[in-house]
Amino acid sequence: MKPRNKKPQTVAPDKGKFDAQAFLDSAGVARRVREFKKTEIVYSQGDAATGVIYLREGNVRLSVVSESGKEAVVAILGPGDFFGEGCLAGQAVRMGTARAISLSVVLVIEKNEMFRVLHEQNALSDRFIAFMLARNIRIEEDLVDQLFNSSEKRLARTLLLLARYGKEDTIHAVLPTISQETLAEMIGTTRSRVNFFMNKFRKLGFIKYNGGLHINTSLLSVVLHE
Repeated sequence: MKPRNKKPQTVAPDKGKFDAQAFLDSAGVARRVREFKKTEIVYSQGDAATGVIYLREGNVRLSVVSESGKEAVVAILGPGDFFGEGCLAGQAVRMGTARAISLSVVLVIEKNEMFRVLHEQNALSDRFIAFMLARNIRIEEDLVDQLFNSSEKRLARTLLLLARYGKEDTIHAVLPTISQETLAEMIGTTRSRVNFFMNKFRKLGFIKYNGGLHINTSLLSVVLHE
């Protein structure tokens, strides 16, 4: 008796969270791999929005420039993040600029290819949607943070998010290289205020400089303090 052939699995086992790399591999998504050096532009504001981008390695800064020429940093992305997904919702051009802030490797997935996979792979589509909804919730929280919290709390929360707080089982996390000017832009304050609070956090043991900026999860106490 011949052994029964098992149907190959196309969906990775669900472990309770969205595994973007497993999504791309198991769905057989056609994509282009591109590498960007530090400060290189992935795409510019006003470019044609032709595809979704997955950040495999490195860090990317998303920013928007107003008509008056003022630039605002929207987010700092890390490995495992998608961006440029606005094309799936009908955006014809990029609404902001994506720039590598460290050596970065991205996977570029054309819009039609992404639509194909989302339509054909229902389980993976559900997980991708859940992932995007979670990020939208994060954006809403950022807005509330900007409107109602002090600049000290906003800085503490931003540092924890940049250090991927909640995604690692370690006490400390190392922050990607990022200037105080960029932090000031992200939280809507001045560089001098950022410098003041960073020195305060260092003296309290919440952060330390040792081959990079190390964030202690005890910094959360600043965010939670009324």
